Amino acid sequence: MSTVKVLTVGSAYGSLVDLFAKIKSIDAKHGKFSFVLCTGDFFGPLEQANQPDSDVNQLLDGKLDVPIECYIMQGENPLPDAVIQKFAKTNGELCKNVFLMTKSGLVTTADGLRIACLGGIYDSQIYDSCESPPGFASPFFSSQSIDRLLSNTAASSSTKNYKSLSAISQSSTSQVVDILLTNTWPASVTHFSNAPIPTSSSSQPHTAPPLDSLIRHLKPRYHFAVAGNIFWEREPFVWATESAEESERTTRFVSLGPFGNPTPGSEEKGGKKQRWFYAFSIAANAVTGAGAAARPANATKNPFVDAPGQQRHLKRDANAMDVDGASGENFIWGNVRQPGNAKRSRIDNSNSGKPPPGYKCHRCESSEHFISECPERTKPPEGYVCRVCNMPGHLIRDCPTRHAVGDTGGRKPKEGYVCRGCGSENHYLDDCPVLKSGGGQGQGPERRGKRDHGPPKDIAPDECWFCLSNPNLAKHLIVAIGKGIKGGGVPGGGHVLIIPITHYPTYTTIPDDLVEGIVDETEKYKSSLRALYAKHNCSAVFFEVGRLSGRGKSGHAHVQVVPIPNKLASEVEEEFVKQGQEVGITFEVGEEAEKALEACKGGRGGYFRVDLELPNGRKKMVHLMREGVPFGVQFGRQVLVNLLGMPERLDWKACALSDEEDRADAQAFKEAFAAFDPSG
Repeated sequence: MSTVKVLTVGSAYGSLVDLFAKIKSIDAKHGKFSFVLCTGDFFGPLEQANQPDSDVNQLLDGKLDVPIECYIMQGENPLPDAVIQKFAKTNGELCKNVFLMTKSGLVTTADGLRIACLGGIYDSQIYDSCESPPGFASPFFSSQSIDRLLSNTAASSSTKNYKSLSAISQSSTSQVVDILLTNTWPASVTHFSNAPIPTSSSSQPHTAPPLDSLIRHLKPRYHFAVAGNIFWEREPFVWATESAEESERTTRFVSLGPFGNPTPGSEEKGGKKQRWFYAFSIAANAVTGAGAAARPANATKNPFVDAPGQQRHLKRDANAMDVDGASGENFIWGNVRQPGNAKRSRIDNSNSGKPPPGYKCHRCESSEHFISECPERTKPPEGYVCRVCNMPGHLIRDCPTRHAVGDTGGRKPKEGYVCRGCGSENHYLDDCPVLKSGGGQGQGPERRGKRDHGPPKDIAPDECWFCLSNPNLAKHLIVAIGKGIKGGGVPGGGHVLIIPITHYPTYTTIPDDLVEGIVDETEKYKSSLRALYAKHNCSAVFFEVGRLSGRGKSGHAHVQVVPIPNKLASEVEEEFVKQGQEVGITFEVGEEAEKALEACKGGRGGYFRVDLELPNGRKKMVHLMREGVPFGVQFGRQVLVNLLGMPERLDWKACALSDEEDRADAQAFKEAFAAFDPSG
């Protein structure tokens, strides 16, 4: 049986050159190490990681000397776009000797060690409300993230190969792992421990109650976390055996300080540096039997089994087990867990008991119940807007329209979706009756035999909301028409659209011989609207969703214009950045914004653009959409209604007026705009 020597380090926060130099020095003195586990935040905040001269860019360009194989994870920040793109292209290998683990996955090393990873931070609202596992562009993990991790660890074989030479496929029917890496501490880990937790000037460890169940399933021999920026090594604890032939399995939990202690709150009182590295040896393939370590002399009770209130969780975990005793899905006996049932089993409150001493509900601060039993659990936080119906007042799981049926019997699409087969908003492309009946181009019987719904088509001008050739166009909302541009009001009033008359999916898809004239006229309308709004003590915010389908097709290009009171103008940029970070949207500014738009020319990519009128000048912000990563078309409107304190106006359909009121609004705007209209 081989023994593997491992070095584990805390958050690098982008100081990669210095980190690799330290690793090389430690390896020379105390090695040789088989590999290094880089826990926590490897790249640091996005604004730091995206600097042209950052260590991150040097790493991706292969310019850094990495002395030992390093496995890295996502910490508390979204990962830079360049890192995500490199991960997608190379299956995790960012450069020689640096491998990015999936956000919730399993790596089996050449020595047979099973290393599980759960990246990101915990937020109770996002954890319960996400409909799919958040990716690297989001800093959070959800219940689906943990479900995916458990599914990966329970799989009978691993097909993920992070490194073609040193990562191998291993067969295993057990869910237990050798090493677990998380950013956050499990909630119960401090129970029964007498080891003092270092006091910090500004932060204490962030805990996640859902990790308790994950630990009970995985039973890691080593568990490393970093939240709180402190070093803390807990006494080991032991798991009970299920048979006389098995040796007891021991878990050691270690929290690491950040490398170099670069962040506030990472030092103990008295100026002592937090320890940021931990070296250990671990026997490979020692899941049970003689290879497992004997019970340590300082072992405590198991905080995830023996602590008050844990028995109810054990029962709940047992209820989620399959009939053969293994966790996960059993396709032979047909007891495949459904997502809805799995969620209900996680919040079963029967015979729950009271929380242990010192526990406080993170939602209401009560010590009388667990957070899963909190009476305020169903109340959304202030300003929360359901992403299914775009209305405030309830969580996604309680949305009355969540299971709404479309006009063809399938699921009803979300707000803003348009079927590319027929232009309808009331069904998805897969349920389109036009394509299924062969009405779409190239949809003969032979073609349909290969693909049920055929290729998506562009929205034709006679189906487009914004084309003059559409007989259903709301022409009474048009307030100005130029040579190649028209202006119109959005139903419900409050903001204006600038729309090229000719149908183009985005401004970046307009042909080179025409784009200059259309853009120039668009800018003239922007200037005129700025002048109009300035007369009424307002500033203009312009935003454009340049979204393309997978075949480079989409709707009709347009710019949305919203007036903002001058007193709020200085807050608009910060609001876009803040709300963007919450959903993994980052922005390029200045010259980088121009380069981003240039990269999208000719339909080579989608983008979201914001033009701001700030007290100190104008500013352009551009977000590049990533293939396969969804983008909410209502994001710009959502940011502004939140800034204005009008969440009820997120859904423009809820703001709709009668045709008579619309005409009155349009006429009033025409009269106000007449003196500024560039078309004369």
